[in-house]
Amino acid sequence: MRNKMNIRSIGLVFAGALGATVAWHAFDAATAASNADTYKQLNLFGDVFDRVRADYVEPPNEEQMIEAAINGMLSSLDPHSSYMNAKKFQEMQVQTDGKFIGLGIEVTKEPNGFVKVVSPIDGTPAAKAGLMANDLIVKIDGAAVQDMNLNDAVDKMRGRLNTSVTLSIVRNNADPFDVKLVREEIKVQSVKYDTDGGDIGYIRISSFTALTQDGLDNAIKELKKKLGPKLKGYVVDLRNDPGGLLDQAISVSDTFLDRGEIVSMRGRNADETQRFNARSGDAADGKPVVVLINGGSASASEIVAGAFQDHKRATLVGTRSFGKGSVQTIIPLGSQGAIRLTTARYYTPSGRSIQAKGIDADIVIEQELPPELKDKDTSTQGEASLKGHLTNEARGEEGGGSSAYIPEDKTKDLQLKAAYDLLRGVKVVSNAKPKEAGKPNSGSSSEPSAN
Repeated sequence: MRNKMNIRSIGLVFAGALGATVAWHAFDAATAASNADTYKQLNLFGDVFDRVRADYVEPPNEEQMIEAAINGMLSSLDPHSSYMNAKKFQEMQVQTDGKFIGLGIEVTKEPNGFVKVVSPIDGTPAAKAGLMANDLIVKIDGAAVQDMNLNDAVDKMRGRLNTSVTLSIVRNNADPFDVKLVREEIKVQSVKYDTDGGDIGYIRISSFTALTQDGLDNAIKELKKKLGPKLKGYVVDLRNDPGGLLDQAISVSDTFLDRGEIVSMRGRNADETQRFNARSGDAADGKPVVVLINGGSASASEIVAGAFQDHKRATLVGTRSFGKGSVQTIIPLGSQGAIRLTTARYYTPSGRSIQAKGIDADIVIEQELPPELKDKDTSTQGEASLKGHLTNEARGEEGGGSSAYIPEDKTKDLQLKAAYDLLRGVKVVSNAKPKEAGKPNSGSSSEPSAN
């Protein structure tokens, strides 16, 4: 396994003493006046807060008021800056760590109030106990789930390692039966892989968690073992991948790149610019790569797609990506949770800003919609449609969203079929509708790059 750069702490804000040497600066009159106005506004907030506490028709929840005020301040900056209380911060950490203590079961809430099993995760307590998709959970440790919201039900199923929980299950409208399960550490599988026709490696990355690189290493290893010398190349599917950890996006890019810049981050000040480069070695051994993107591919997905495109390491197939080209730093606040603050924009190796613009596919392939969706809009609106979004620095460079639809039946997945055709040397031409005829590369054909 290749050594990966550990940059998960990029951009952390440190508070405290800065050293023994302090430079004193005299404030000019304008700065002093500005500071005075700021403190007046803070005093105004205190006055309003006290008045609400004293005179509102019912005793208000003061903690909720303060959280709402902080969130209001952060959300006024851009759509991605926000405050997380301690519980939300913990939930965010679970998502990015890629593991948690629980039963290994994906669930949703039904209109009748019961919790329905979407699917058990292979190898987990839920799968070992024989739980099945569409099972209904009606009680958790004797407590009726109809009295809980989904988050409360999930919290009750999670818990401490090696402790037990009893679920009451209804299957196929039969009488309920109880299943006792012991909680284990569950690793979320963000990378899945498969083969097609015995000659192409398919790798699906659904999010960028702390376990993504390990999953990718294993996928490439197993695909090489299964396909051997027949392996023609790889399809890396980033469709509807909302992003995740920056260090994982850089590491995934580095896996396929042998040299050159992967991404740069530019903050408020020029001296805050950071650049991240690939190191020698290509785990794919120079085999051709096709990357699938669509309107749901955002943030970390766009970093990978942009790096591959600029270095001509892969052919991008699908539709334009979401356009989230900003970096959020998580700043912990002790027991009070954390804030998610936008601290930089990121740029592709050629210096392109993805913000509110997205990455255009080299070959635009639109999916055919089934009859029930033909009159519905399946497109994401994209970053450019979000209220208060950071604008793209290049005038006129902002773009709209694109389709995020992927058919469940792989035989009807035109984007995936195009990727396989490319890797097998079949000429592929864009099927873009007339409204997109003027887009770059629209109507062109391409061969996957192996350099």
